[in-house]
Amino acid sequence: MAPRGHNRAMRCFQTLPELAACVGQEIAVSDWVEVTQTRINQFADATGDHQWIHVDPERARTGPFGAPIAHGFLTLSLVPWFFDHSITVLESHMGVNYGLNKVRFIAPVPVDSRLRGRLKLLSAEPIAGGGYQMAWEVTIEREGQDRPVCVAEALARRF
Repeated sequence: MAPRGHNRAMRCFQTLPELAACVGQEIAVSDWVEVTQTRINQFADATGDHQWIHVDPERARTGPFGAPIAHGFLTLSLVPWFFDHSITVLESHMGVNYGLNKVRFIAPVPVDSRLRGRLKLLSAEPIAGGGYQMAWEVTIEREGQDRPVCVAEALARRF
């Protein structure tokens, strides 16, 4: 299976045990992804969350952030994109989201921001079927800002 994405610095592992041996390390930093008004509107349509702070640019300009902001859950929903565009395991045929232990939305994401994910492997435990359950610290950064916009502990199972 060929690596996915366009990140020239994509981290490639041959096997799951090779990745699991990196517990405690920052494994990868994704490429940037832009959060456009179109993306925000599509997320609002998908979730039914059409709050004006997200989808009404004119009104949002007079709001507390001076522009529309992305939904926190839109920011969180980019986590699979960050993984898909920064890490591949050649001898793994499937990964599934297993949940979240903790999520914090630390700062707003104004429209047209660029975000990237820093992926640190916190744990990797063998599970039935030859897979691993992994806990990841995902720190989502906004270009030009020192403070992250979101930090999440994401759980995934890879086989």
